Amino acid sequence: MRIDIATLFPEICEAYLGQSIVGRARNKGVFELYCHQIRDYAFDKHRRVDDTPYSERQGMLLLAEPIWQCYQAVAADREPHVIFMSPRGKTLNQSKLRELAQEGRDLFILCGHYEGVDQRVLDKLGAEEISIGDYVLTGGELPAVILTDGVVRLLDGTLSQEDCFVDESHYSGLLEYPQYTKPQIWQGMKVPDILISGHHANIMKWRRQKSLEETYLRRPELLETAPLTDEDTAFLSELKARYEDMPEFFNKK
Repeated sequence: MRIDIATLFPEICEAYLGQSIVGRARNKGVFELYCHQIRDYAFDKHRRVDDTPYSERQGMLLLAEPIWQCYQAVAADREPHVIFMSPRGKTLNQSKLRELAQEGRDLFILCGHYEGVDQRVLDKLGAEEISIGDYVLTGGELPAVILTDGVVRLLDGTLSQEDCFVDESHYSGLLEYPQYTKPQIWQGMKVPDILISGHHANIMKWRRQKSLEETYLRRPELLETAPLTDEDTAFLSELKARYEDMPEFFNKK
């Protein structure tokens, strides 16, 4: 997979995506990453990339032409999936990350800035708009980094074992269970006995039940779409009796 990021601040994206697990995956050739300075494709001597919008709204919009020229230069001979990081887009989740990773298409990610970009270039590119949450940031660089990180860690060869991400929050539709490391006792608090018992089946059952409990308490709405077994449902019924504050999920039953 090749990922191209078009931005006014390529150094921001490079600084993070060149480090840690994602950086190692890039060095191993799991994916290719190129961060492009949109100003390099400006068409006047001042490398101007923005102008005032046709409205009474204050602020500046990114011009369509430099973005289009950037796309033409780096992706015209391919058909990448074009994504515009935008607060009005559909909220990013693990399911979308998995879809992009499994699809395997190259990505061209556009980072907005100021008040956004000229709508015509989004229409021309057929851009999918994706948000990372219901809030507004200064630019699209951090959202682009988050999207890239989330996709790359799901690509074959990034993580040493599939279990590294299969057990994580949201991958299975549930939140992750609590985890512990050495020492067994820290400031009077012990690691749960089950985790040092050596009984694999019991440990796996504990993990599942703790994931269900964490989801029940923190994000009960996820239980509406999570794949649950009969055993899971029975355990959740026990939780219902245990806690007085019943999440909305159970009120619907």
